[in-house]
Amino acid sequence: VTLSDPSVGVNIREEGKTIIVDFADTMLPEALDRKLDVGDFATPAREVDTFEFGNGTRMVITPTGLYEHLAYQADNLFTLELKPLTPAEEEELKKDKFGYTGERLSLNFQDIEIRAVLQLIADFTGLNLVASDTVSGNVTLRLKNVPWDQAMDIILKSKGLGMRQLGNVIMVAPQEEIAAREKLELEAQQQLQELAPLRTEFVQVNYAKASDLATLIKQDANNLLSERGNVTVDARTNTLLLQDTADNLSDIRRMVTKLDIPVRQVLIESRLVIADEDFTRDLGVRFGYSFSDDRSDRNLGSNGQAAGNNVTIGGSSLNNATTNYNGGTGFVDPDGNEFFLTNLPVASPAGAVQLAVGRIGSYLLQLELSALQTEGRGEVISAPRVITANQHPALIESGTEIPFQEATSAGAAAIQFKKAVLSLQVTPQITPDDRIIMDLTVNKDSVGQVFFGVPSIDTNEVQTQVLVDNGETVVLGGIYESTDRDDVTRVPFFSDLPYLGRLFRRTEIERTKQELLVFVTPKILKDTLSLK
Repeated sequence: VTLSDPSVGVNIREEGKTIIVDFADTMLPEALDRKLDVGDFATPAREVDTFEFGNGTRMVITPTGLYEHLAYQADNLFTLELKPLTPAEEEELKKDKFGYTGERLSLNFQDIEIRAVLQLIADFTGLNLVASDTVSGNVTLRLKNVPWDQAMDIILKSKGLGMRQLGNVIMVAPQEEIAAREKLELEAQQQLQELAPLRTEFVQVNYAKASDLATLIKQDANNLLSERGNVTVDARTNTLLLQDTADNLSDIRRMVTKLDIPVRQVLIESRLVIADEDFTRDLGVRFGYSFSDDRSDRNLGSNGQAAGNNVTIGGSSLNNATTNYNGGTGFVDPDGNEFFLTNLPVASPAGAVQLAVGRIGSYLLQLELSALQTEGRGEVISAPRVITANQHPALIESGTEIPFQEATSAGAAAIQFKKAVLSLQVTPQITPDDRIIMDLTVNKDSVGQVFFGVPSIDTNEVQTQVLVDNGETVVLGGIYESTDRDDVTRVPFFSDLPYLGRLFRRTEIERTKQELLVFVTPKILKDTLSLK
């Protein structure tokens, strides 16, 4: 296998009848993503299947028959050799699986004393034999070409006997006698331990809490102390004060060395992206008339003031006229009050156009068109991040606590608070293959409307558990909202008239879109990495 980088991590293991080779943090060319049948190449391998797996590449080799494999790497060339076993090697392997490895012998006796058979086996193997006085009886057996240790095991089991081998000496006795002897030896060892001198030792704990280790040492299910031993904790220096026998102290030191290691840490980066887009268009109309009590050919009542030599309305020309417009809006009746035939304006228009469309006697017909159009695009990115130890919960939040008054049972008013915060709460767990399981709660709150003096909170929250590769970014979830709204305010019947109906209605168009996405990226910190 040719690697682009000699430092690529390679892991080889056997699973069932296959050999699995994992190449960490690698990509497989598309042309090599396939299964190969190599049964015709006179090797123990039958199939080689290569494919992308997780953040790396996996190769699965399916062999046939018995084999041994050898793996080595030179620069960027990784080699895995499969070698078929010779008949002798196959026989040795079968022996290992069989469990009996002694030299083979044959025995054929009728009603022979068991002590004599044991003597024959001892002579055959060249081992020393010690038999208890309680070993007696006869046995009939016919064994052909069996390992001597298997023959010995069969003979002893047939008579309820047991065997212990110390070096080149075999001791044979009834099972009950052996058990009783070993029990006496154990009691003697316990008595010696009870009489053994006590030693005092100070063990400095570096990363763990000494109190936690002391609890573990003393717990009933796995008490490492003898009946005379004790452990004390110095919280100021995080030190264990131990008093026990030398053997027990040695066991405790090994346990502390195994457990007192730095806890791995994880940097969790979260990102909340809120993107919104809105569009509003509002068209309004006001239609009415104004009145002037001066109907001379040289005076015309309307809105505002205009001075000039010529005024033309509806095709009639008024020369050298000064026209006076009465009223503040242009739509007034003879009493000076505003009068509208249609009053559907835009509330806060960006612009308005007023037109005089005709005159009927002393009445000037006027039209006002108002319009408003707004467009907006926005993006809010919130990126909380926090470092925490493996399997230890962490919380980071930033925001505001909003005070409000709440009546108590006694009738008095008490100040209460509501939180509107951006928060990230997470508990990571690092798996043996350097992946991260996370229990996550991500909040993005904001202040909403106030109801009866109490503020509401607009919340965006995600609660989930995910399994993520180290350094990989995943989308936890998202919310997409779209609003299409068309409002029409109109005068019945008149608004349905062709062309003229537009003077009797107001239209408002609203289009809004909002999208929320939540991303998270966990990173396992190596040695001492700072938060960048």
